[in-house]
Amino acid sequence: MTEFWRPLADISKNLPLGSQRDWIWRGWQVRYTHLRGGKDYAPMLLLHGFGSALTQWQENFVPLSQSRTVYALDLLGFGGSEKAAAPYKISFWVEQVYEFWRTFIHQPIVLVGHSLGALVALTAAIAHPDMVQSLVLVTLPAARQELLPTLPNWLQSIAGEAESFFASPLLIGVLFQFISRPQVIRAILRAIYVNKDRVTEELVESFLAPGRDRGAAQTLSRLTKARTQNDFSPLTKELLPQVQVPTLVLWGTEDRVIPLTWGRQLPALNPRLKLVEIPDGGHCAYDECAERVNEEILAWLRG
Repeated sequence: MTEFWRPLADISKNLPLGSQRDWIWRGWQVRYTHLRGGKDYAPMLLLHGFGSALTQWQENFVPLSQSRTVYALDLLGFGGSEKAAAPYKISFWVEQVYEFWRTFIHQPIVLVGHSLGALVALTAAIAHPDMVQSLVLVTLPAARQELLPTLPNWLQSIAGEAESFFASPLLIGVLFQFISRPQVIRAILRAIYVNKDRVTEELVESFLAPGRDRGAAQTLSRLTKARTQNDFSPLTKELLPQVQVPTLVLWGTEDRVIPLTWGRQLPALNPRLKLVEIPDGGHCAYDECAERVNEEILAWLRG
């Protein structure tokens, strides 16, 4: 394993995101960052959501690092990491996270994940209990095979056909060109964010920049196809009872992507899990309600 310095992308120059570096994992380039804090508490590792990057944590990175070292990682295929021809699925990213931990951290951590990153973090905590001291999940998605049975039979059939249609490489190429436009990304983010003022040009650019990397369109095709497979992720409701570490789940009450009604089902699955609802927070509560999210995480860790 090797690491080396690399010039920061323009979008990251003015963000408080620590020392960004590249790490070579299995021959692929992976972007990560870290900020040295106190040594009295377990280090923290932040994992971003689908389509995002470590830049999503710009409002959390410094506050969370006041008493501990904080790392953030771009999962392969996202952000500043390589758009590789890789076998994308949750277990693959778990391997990336674990090998990053073995290479750079070497001690139990607080593992924090948002959405897709939360599912990776949850799976990693079970697969590698030596790595995780406690777990923080900012919204936690259900697996595909958990969602489909909740639909009527006729809609399940339509959903399956739609998945196959939208996973076709030809259509993905057209879709990629469409969503690579600033006005489209801006509209998508404004639909997701409750607080529209948080959808700045810098935020839009942070989602656009990875799409300019070589292989980005092909990676989107692979990711889209992978998400239609039942082996993309384990069942969330089967994972949660296996967690042996304290777990904090944060959920925006106005989340339009993964509704809170799903989140409220989760505490019954594990007595170590605490659900905290973030008033007026959307799917990106870590950004829209950053101060509240940071306070909840730090208070819970102190407790």
